[in-house]
Amino acid sequence: MLPDVQLLKPDVPVRINRVGVKGVKKLVEVEAKSRPIILISTFDIFIDLPPEMKGANLSRNLEAIYEILEKATEKPVKDVESLCLSLAEMVLKKHEYAEIAEVRMNSELIVRKKTPVTKLRTDEVVKISCEVFMSRKKERRVFLGVEVLGATACPCAQEMMRAKLLKEFKSDVLKKIPLPTHNQRGRAMIKFEVKDKPVRLEDLINVAKSSMSSETYELLKREDEVEVVKRLHERPMFVEDCVRAMAKKIVEVYGDYPDDTLIYLRQENEESIHPHNVVAELFTTLGDLKRQVNS
Repeated sequence: MLPDVQLLKPDVPVRINRVGVKGVKKLVEVEAKSRPIILISTFDIFIDLPPEMKGANLSRNLEAIYEILEKATEKPVKDVESLCLSLAEMVLKKHEYAEIAEVRMNSELIVRKKTPVTKLRTDEVVKISCEVFMSRKKERRVFLGVEVLGATACPCAQEMMRAKLLKEFKSDVLKKIPLPTHNQRGRAMIKFEVKDKPVRLEDLINVAKSSMSSETYELLKREDEVEVVKRLHERPMFVEDCVRAMAKKIVEVYGDYPDDTLIYLRQENEESIHPHNVVAELFTTLGDLKRQVNS
């Protein structure tokens, strides 16, 4: 019989918080109104390790992934949260010595949309994620996340341009029209804690997309391009403005959710005239967010 080295006593008996496998890819089908959504997903799975064990049997993690996902591919799953919770439960069953399981799922979702003027159909890639933390006592935390691309226009440079042109041309028209400024491609990220009430990915995507100066499009006709540039410069926003816009919309959409719900908001803009990016982040509870937004 071959030895099970993982069960030996370690030389240094220290508890390990997280050990596992990372980057396991699998196709997942998720239920939708018209037809199932196909996600190419990457899974990371971790457990804790007690001090008396030399190593974890990591092959059991892979076994749990394939066992659950093979069943899941027989028919579409209800949602990614249910899948990740099932996976965490299975991992704890497979690793009887572990007290905590952590599952992360990252996928790319193809969203179809139309351009603003010609209504040309185009595709948009949205990153979605789910994170599950579960203890053997059935204590759990579940987070659903999205990351979308958009564009922003700098309000500071725009107003400096306005002041310069007003000084040169002295025309009241310059006070009313959107003027040139430098632009950024933005990445808006939301992570929202899922409790007893459902959280729709579509809602989180819409909140993130609408919190920048303009959406971006894979394809644009000339009329569409003019409209996108116009929208972009009519609504200039700092990176901080984007996070605050997300915060306000989160309160509007999920104001009836429990106050202790954890929320993480992040905006990163890729500067066009600087070699660096700018970032703004907010980590808070929904209750605190409601108090601030409604004050």
